[in-house]
Amino acid sequence: MSKTEYNVKTIEWQSDEVVMIDQRVLPLDEKYIHHKTWQEVGDSIKTMVIRGAPAIGVATAMGMALAAMQSPATTYEALKQDLDAAAQGLFITRPTAYNLGWALQEQAKIYNEPGDPDDIRRRLKERSQEILDEDIAMCVAIGEHGAPLFPKGARILTHCNAGALATAGYGTALGVIRSVFKRDPSIMVYADETRPFLQGARLTAWELQQEGIPCCLITDNMSGYFFKKGEIDAVVVGSDRIAANGDVANKIGTYTVSVLAKAHGAPFYVAAPTSTVDLSIPHGDHIPIEERDPAEVTHFREVQCAPSGIDVCNPAFDVTPHENVSAIITEAGVHLEPYSESLAAAKKGK
Repeated sequence: MSKTEYNVKTIEWQSDEVVMIDQRVLPLDEKYIHHKTWQEVGDSIKTMVIRGAPAIGVATAMGMALAAMQSPATTYEALKQDLDAAAQGLFITRPTAYNLGWALQEQAKIYNEPGDPDDIRRRLKERSQEILDEDIAMCVAIGEHGAPLFPKGARILTHCNAGALATAGYGTALGVIRSVFKRDPSIMVYADETRPFLQGARLTAWELQQEGIPCCLITDNMSGYFFKKGEIDAVVVGSDRIAANGDVANKIGTYTVSVLAKAHGAPFYVAAPTSTVDLSIPHGDHIPIEERDPAEVTHFREVQCAPSGIDVCNPAFDVTPHENVSAIITEAGVHLEPYSESLAAAKKGK
């Protein structure tokens, strides 16, 4: 599959509006939301209209471009003040996703240099489109690098959604699966549901079904059963932030899957662009973990499924230690231990 064959647009510019598919209502409805302000983009990031670290990075870059467009500033100083405020507002929407901060830094390189306000506006929009295009190209490269790691007829488990919907297109973990499927249509994918937001059930299963990739949906607590039966050959997941030593933050439940994979001798692969690697964080204990609304656990959409008033914990992510990670796949290649060296080399090569 080429990057042009996936026909659902996660996010794109339409004139001077940022348009996103609303991932909250998939797979039963296909709805697109138009954004004219950075505040609207920030709200869509926070409420998970758009999710997945690479896609959040693209949305953030576009949000900064919208901030420049909506600013009435006629001087550089006034425009920079408005953009700094927008950057602060966007930064706090999803604290775990490293691509968000990375995208802000990319846009700051443009507007931190004094210049003509209209020229800065143009360059911010152009850079946001470049980030989108680069993300798709990186995902395709990740898929091509990762595909040879999997045996013929592989039965692959994936957790959460690291597909085209989590990126600008093609996907990271699902990008690997797409590239494997191109070579070997006999593969089969286990997609776990990924409570509490059900990204696996709603999004991953939908993406794979759309493209005819064999898929079996399982609940989160079934993976151990299939590992024990010897029916899972490998795991591939995405990541929202990777520490310098290779510790990986990903959707809650990823650590559990990594422990099961290690116990049953199955390789556990992480697929992510180098923009997800945060060399400023030495290990996973330094990664901020977002705590989300308790209603995501006590309700499914509008339906309550737990006792009223019950205490709830809802961390959105957990950290998988690098010892459980067989390899990290980026657009630069396949990286092995010691990750402190291989990831640093990959980042330096950018």
